[in-house]
Amino acid sequence: MTAQTALLEVRDLRSGYGRVEVLRGVSLSVGAGELVALLGSNGAGKTTFNNTVCGLVPAWEGDVVFEGQKINGLNPRGIVQSGLIQVPEGRKIFPNLSVIENLELGSFARARAHRAQNLERMLTIFPRLRERRAQLAGTLSGGEQQMLAISRGLMAEPKLLILDEPSLGLSPLLVEEMFTLIAQIRQQNISVLLVEQNVAQALEIADKAYVLENGSLRFEGTPQALLASDALRQAYLGL
Repeated sequence: MTAQTALLEVRDLRSGYGRVEVLRGVSLSVGAGELVALLGSNGAGKTTFNNTVCGLVPAWEGDVVFEGQKINGLNPRGIVQSGLIQVPEGRKIFPNLSVIENLELGSFARARAHRAQNLERMLTIFPRLRERRAQLAGTLSGGEQQMLAISRGLMAEPKLLILDEPSLGLSPLLVEEMFTLIAQIRQQNISVLLVEQNVAQALEIADKAYVLENGSLRFEGTPQALLASDALRQAYLGL
């Protein structure tokens, strides 16, 4: 997918906190219908990248272009309204609200008119959430909370869904389940930027991969090309 037809095009993005530069000229693209993996260890800058793209951290330099429109400087709500939705690391559910209330909040800024039908769709995709719909979200298991966080993001009818470490803290069985779900989301014509430390699982389902190290990109290409390079696998992926 070319830069002209990319759904998300990030060009030479620099950002950080105070005087500390975290992202050093990162460029990345996600095409319509693509599942792109952004890989890297803790401290590589992955979450800062997500939050800069979503307007939570100001960009110092560079462009973030979504559907052909530059969104640098838009407030986070405006970015959500455009259809770019992030499911943040750590789930960030509202523990003292019910499952249903958490889901309804997902359509607060976007797709409110379709709230009822999307709610029913989420409860069909996630039967465990239907069973626990009246429970406080804080009483759910870790896997159920992650399902809730993802389904809350889907309530906004995203054009692009950014998933930040969705497998973090889950048991191996739930990790398998989570990656199966992510592959299913892509099959619904939703573009996905999957930000993960679980390299092997992410590369199995990704169309394209980027490797971030110390705020700079070290690799861009197909999962096959990344896995074929012994040096890259050992240096950046621990494989």
